[in-house]
Amino acid sequence: MPVVGVNRDKLFEALGQKYTEEEFEELCFEYGIELDDVTSEKEMLRKELAARTTGAADLGEASEEVIYKIDIPANRYDMLCLEGIARSLNIFRQRETPPLYRLADMAGKQMVRMTVKPETALVRPFVVCAVLRGIEFDSVRYNSFIDLQDKLHQNLCRQRTLVAVGTHDLAKIRGPFTYEALPPEDIRFVPLKQTREFNARELLQHYLANDQKLKKFVPIIQNSLVYPAIYDADRTLLSLPPVINGAHSAISLDTRDVFIECTATDLTKAKIVLNTVVAMFSQYCSTPFEIEPVEVVDALGDTQVYPQLDTRQMDVAVPYINSCIGLELQADKIAQLLSKMQLSAAAAPDGSSVVVQVPITRSDVLHACDVMEDVAIAYGYNNLVKTVPSTVTAGKELPLNQMCELLRGECAMAGFTEVLTWALCSHAENFSKLRQQDDGTTAACIGNPATAEFEVCRTSLLPGALKTLAANKDIPLPVKLFEVSDVILLSSQKGCGAENRRRLVAVLCDRAASFEVIHGLLNRVMEVLQVPYAADPDPTLQRQRQLLGGGYDWRADDNSPAFFPGRHASVFFRDRRVGEFGIVHPEVLEAFELNNTVAALELDLEPFCFDQLGRPMETQIL
Repeated sequence: MPVVGVNRDKLFEALGQKYTEEEFEELCFEYGIELDDVTSEKEMLRKELAARTTGAADLGEASEEVIYKIDIPANRYDMLCLEGIARSLNIFRQRETPPLYRLADMAGKQMVRMTVKPETALVRPFVVCAVLRGIEFDSVRYNSFIDLQDKLHQNLCRQRTLVAVGTHDLAKIRGPFTYEALPPEDIRFVPLKQTREFNARELLQHYLANDQKLKKFVPIIQNSLVYPAIYDADRTLLSLPPVINGAHSAISLDTRDVFIECTATDLTKAKIVLNTVVAMFSQYCSTPFEIEPVEVVDALGDTQVYPQLDTRQMDVAVPYINSCIGLELQADKIAQLLSKMQLSAAAAPDGSSVVVQVPITRSDVLHACDVMEDVAIAYGYNNLVKTVPSTVTAGKELPLNQMCELLRGECAMAGFTEVLTWALCSHAENFSKLRQQDDGTTAACIGNPATAEFEVCRTSLLPGALKTLAANKDIPLPVKLFEVSDVILLSSQKGCGAENRRRLVAVLCDRAASFEVIHGLLNRVMEVLQVPYAADPDPTLQRQRQLLGGGYDWRADDNSPAFFPGRHASVFFRDRRVGEFGIVHPEVLEAFELNNTVAALELDLEPFCFDQLGRPMETQIL
């Protein structure tokens, strides 16, 4: 969760009351936030210099004013600055009422316009804007304004990959503005904190080599054919999002009119970021909480006006709220409590529900459970009465988990070492390295993978086991590994479109093929599960086969491309294929950079835990 550092004295001034440290901790607890640390600028600098073991003489100019570091919930974007924290706590304490955010009346006035060029769709297609008029900055407000943007970039904006905020002194630029995408060589400007002109490609190379803070944003657009850029009517570059603003339009303590633009790949998050910034700092405008709108003409010629300050309406049932928090509150009381959490609410005429108006500052309120949680916070968790449940139940381990835990012990006693691998893998590891084709109906793919190693949900445990062998080539042979974990398979019968299946994989790496050893492990697993061999003539096993609905057997099978032809068999239980074992194909070994032969077994365990009607069977392992 983000930690926000605020000046204690400024915070207490905004709260209209001084607190002891214990009193403020109690207030934070009541609201659902936490005082994480009490420090000062000098103390933080001392710790930093101590880590470097030099520079103790530089402490002289550091301030000794107390700084409170407050732990904020990750979804409370409205509390990432002093203004937001103070406003939330003041409303919670009923010292003030939630403000009414409104757009300035533009009748008879020319609205600022931003025109989006079609080429921006290639790199960063969305932009939203607003203007704060008559704002009054001092050093504390200015630093808070900059810090809020940094916190949003780190949190909601996902390090500027989704949204990047740019703020400009409107007195230094002239509308209308254009949002364009141009070849990097055609973009020339003097960036913030620089004195000479760069083209965009030179600038990114400069940041990669010389700026530890900005270099991490360079890859977002570095490989694009065109770079995004915002120009004013005089072709003065305002911003090269998401990396840096131009020096010409930089804001300062003397700035009175601030032009805010948010470029994005996610329009919804761009709106939230813009609304958060204007909601927090419009209180310093000449007309508090009044924001001047900006007209944005998109690439298709459609016009939208931002920011969009409309509230969202939610109807939440009173019985649902009461059942979750164990109270018997009336709708009017619930509405009163919600007003302490910045949610305007009114009881429905029949009293069965509350109609909640969600303001722009509470983008975290998405579901009835969010409203219920706010009612509980406003009522006070410490005020909730603890009661003993009316029923007494004894929990126990799920049959599948119980069987798997016992089976892990059996595999370990057979000489195999347990491993635990990632549930995500690369597309190549799941398919092409196993000599398999992706038909699009097997694996659940990650829509926006963070790395090339985590592209799909694994449909087999074998790639993870082979990667583990490849990472441990120095271990003396033979290497015997096993894993009992889930795979994820697409399924039209499930509401989410996929299902988890519990499997066992075992691999044996040695200089010579060890088909008989991996086959022996299969027989041992079946023995401890008390699943008889289907063709065993022993008459004492006949009843066991009848109880289970059949025994197990294996059949030669060359249909799996991951295994060597003629050295592969499929395992069947109740005439249903439940696994396979054999010698891994040499091309698969080469793809995973393995130099020795590998025998492998992969088995679906769930059929052995349930009877033919899908009912859990008693675990048979002793």
